Amino acid sequence: MTLTKRVIPCIDVDLDEDGNPAVYTGVNFENLEYTGDPVEMARAYNESGADEFVFLDITASADGRETMLGVVEDVADEIFIPLTVGGGIRTTDDIKETLRAGADKVSINSGAIANPGLIEAGAEAFGSQCIVISVDAKRRYDERGEHYVEVDGESCWFECTVKGGREGTDLDVVEWAAEAESRGAGELFVNSIDRDGTEEGYDIPLTEAVCDAVDTPVIASSGCGGPEDMYDVFTDAGADAALAASIFHFGEYSIREVKEYLDDRDLPIRL
Repeated sequence: MTLTKRVIPCIDVDLDEDGNPAVYTGVNFENLEYTGDPVEMARAYNESGADEFVFLDITASADGRETMLGVVEDVADEIFIPLTVGGGIRTTDDIKETLRAGADKVSINSGAIANPGLIEAGAEAFGSQCIVISVDAKRRYDERGEHYVEVDGESCWFECTVKGGREGTDLDVVEWAAEAESRGAGELFVNSIDRDGTEEGYDIPLTEAVCDAVDTPVIASSGCGGPEDMYDVFTDAGADAALAASIFHFGEYSIREVKEYLDDRDLPIRL
């Protein structure tokens, strides 16, 4: 049986200058601009036909604070599709409290790299289906990686970064994806810092390298400029789900338009 490909909108949430939660959109994890209210946007996406919804607290890890669980609760009250929440999750108690606030899954990046045992502990306590390991990947063109791909005639590898892309780790994304799977991750969420917000298409070499290394479902993220980019990441890279933000936030495409485009090209899509 062929599994349905998923189309997932995502909001990046931060605190504005008055301390209120707000959605921001940027390029390469920088130059963030106010985009909207997280609860209102969640309500709209729930009604749009999205398969799932992702809420990322983009400064919780970098600022060393906890996830905005009150806002997560408000978002969860508005949607009836699976909700993934990420940002600032460091312990099994953080996982428990985030799930209790209404999340169906948690997305963990910095916390899992700092403590890989968190993946196993989380999977054992709450089930692998709740544990999504996120990687914020950045291309590197040196000799310190483990897995290399050819990109525009040059050989590069992909480094895991932490704290919202602010710090490198020297950890190879492909190696880390395989380890995360072996420790019990139920899904992998692959972000490309190089493509983030550019609308130039997903990083196909990055996504394909991860998909080839694991059996765990892979969500492709960063760089979507339209439904053709989702088609490419599904067919060329083997992604199980495709996430987008800007094209939906600014009304360039609707969820329905994207799904109809994919359905017309015989991809298994839930309309």
